[in-house]
Amino acid sequence: MSASYANLELFIDGKWITGNGRGGEDVINPATAKPLARLPHASHADLDQALEAAKKGLAIWRAASAYDRAKIMRKAADLIRERYDAISKILVQEQGKVYAEARAEVITSADIIEWYAEEGRRAYGRIVPGRGKGVRQIVVQEPVGVVAAFTPWNFPTLTPARKIGGALAAGCSLILKASEETPGACVEMVRCFADAGLPAGVLNLVFGVPATISEHLIAKDDVRKISFTGSIPVGKHLAQLAAKGMKRATMELGGHSPVVVFADADPEKSAETIAAFKYRNAGQVCISPTRFYVQEPVYSRFLARFTEYAKSLKLGDGLEKGITMGPMANARRIDTMEGFVNDAKERGGKIATGGSRRGNQGYFFEPTVITDVPDDSKIMTQEPFGPIAPVVAFKTFDEVVERANSLPYGLAAYAFTGSAQTANLIGDALQSGMVGVNSIAISTPETPFGGIKESGYGSEGGIEGLSAYLNTKFISQA
Repeated sequence: MSASYANLELFIDGKWITGNGRGGEDVINPATAKPLARLPHASHADLDQALEAAKKGLAIWRAASAYDRAKIMRKAADLIRERYDAISKILVQEQGKVYAEARAEVITSADIIEWYAEEGRRAYGRIVPGRGKGVRQIVVQEPVGVVAAFTPWNFPTLTPARKIGGALAAGCSLILKASEETPGACVEMVRCFADAGLPAGVLNLVFGVPATISEHLIAKDDVRKISFTGSIPVGKHLAQLAAKGMKRATMELGGHSPVVVFADADPEKSAETIAAFKYRNAGQVCISPTRFYVQEPVYSRFLARFTEYAKSLKLGDGLEKGITMGPMANARRIDTMEGFVNDAKERGGKIATGGSRRGNQGYFFEPTVITDVPDDSKIMTQEPFGPIAPVVAFKTFDEVVERANSLPYGLAAYAFTGSAQTANLIGDALQSGMVGVNSIAISTPETPFGGIKESGYGSEGGIEGLSAYLNTKFISQA
């Protein structure tokens, strides 16, 4: 499958801007470790221009009716669907995931935009009966203002789509800083909005040194909302910057998702369902299942089927036919995986399969299953963000709930059971923003996506994702 890569540019005030002497960096194909293209970085002057454009764009966009905003958003979604193949191939080259996963991501991104387009037309206010005769009390929703959004490398179109969709549907303008490691697919998605007729300045796309851009933009009074998806340490830093200006913030940070498999579940079926989800995008997913607790009577059966699945995965370039898992997105991830494996071995962990880097070209790491690791090992306490699955046994409901809830994270959690009563109890007991019981479908355009504890605050998706970009105003009129 031959594929061409993107033309990398900044997008400011409705214009595409090339390098022209600006600083920049190479974008690397993780399957080959070779450069794909040169990405220009925005200068301080570029960022200031983007902010002025966003202010101008806000005035135009918030004055447009929700009906007219929805028409442009739906047109952009249609263009994304028309161009899905080219965008998907760009995404595979820069990020590494297999083509089928990239295609699903791009098409879902279009679904997100379309869903928000429709929901933006239903950002209702309400009338509250007054206490005196002739008093009208009106609650209205208004766009929060200019948004600064920051997105990571693991989902180059889907994560930006959530932020673009919510902001545009609410009538906001935004400056998006997408990942410098995976810029091409997002550039092409933004091109769909430009081609759909989005007014200049409403959506701006910049790249650069992340800390420089975030600190420059968040300090500006005109930026009224921050939306960030990424690591907990960076999220805490940006939340502090946002707090200085009393800016609204949505923080979707890391997790370490427990999976609880009860003895009354079908262990083979549970293993197949969750293993496919585990190794999606080589485990580089914030809601990836990452700690597996299996009740003793079905432990060996679950482990056998799960390990068999891991061994069956075929590693390689995501654009090649028959490949079922691509490389890690960058060299840093390989070092991190080796650190997890070495720590587990030192603590008595046993490698059921995998455990090593594969080959010397690109950033490939074998699908790995580890058993017999203590609860205080690195792999059980720190988010792996890779294709490593620790599988351990448990005895009782109360014991596993305590272990599952013991970490400072609370993004996603999963459970498998054949009992309706246990399903209800575990759904209530797990401390997490999202819980899948006999299901992995916890991320859809129409449902809230977000975490608790150190995994962040606020939601994307659903009506909650739209309200995150709206201010509530109360008008009392006599």
